[in-house]
Amino acid sequence: MAQTPTTSAPATAAAPVGTRDRIVIAAARLLQRQGYVGTGIKQIAKDAEATLGSVYHFFPGGKEAVAVAAITYSGEEFAEVLREGLATADDPGAAIEACAAELAVGLRESGWIDGCPVTAAALETLGTESEIQRVCAAALGSWERLVEEKLLGSGFGARDARDVATTVISALEGAEVTAQVNRSEEPLRAAGRQLARLVGSYEA
Repeated sequence: MAQTPTTSAPATAAAPVGTRDRIVIAAARLLQRQGYVGTGIKQIAKDAEATLGSVYHFFPGGKEAVAVAAITYSGEEFAEVLREGLATADDPGAAIEACAAELAVGLRESGWIDGCPVTAAALETLGTESEIQRVCAAALGSWERLVEEKLLGSGFGARDARDVATTVISALEGAEVTAQVNRSEEPLRAAGRQLARLVGSYEA
């Protein structure tokens, strides 16, 4: 899901970003825009304003190791965005709709290019038992758990909360891709409205 990469610590003028963090942030941005296959280790180094030697110093495993760190970073960044969005309203349906709207605006403001690095990397490495697949699954699972916790706190039963949380994240991921293709906020906003109705049907 789209989000603007930031530093792993609170940004301050007195706290410059270290080389390793610059590499991870640059890789996260490139994966968002180009996917795993389309992103090269030299481009990561260039965008991070780091030497190729520095990249291999911090990530001896090369491109895959950088990608694992970048996906983990992006997953944590989006989890925070989702956590904040879910806290905007006590009603879980309204909160989920607000999250969808926030994603729609962020995607439009990026020029429809900052997609989800987790989804892109996951699709490009399907059929493998790679570390990339593992961290992609972990990121998606962590997002589902945040929605599940919101639903549980609103009185949902455990099974329903788990199933609806999976549906919410799956729908938002798919809607984001459709929004990018159509260069329109509407797929995400429509998904948000329908997810809110779904959540409301359990509360009726």
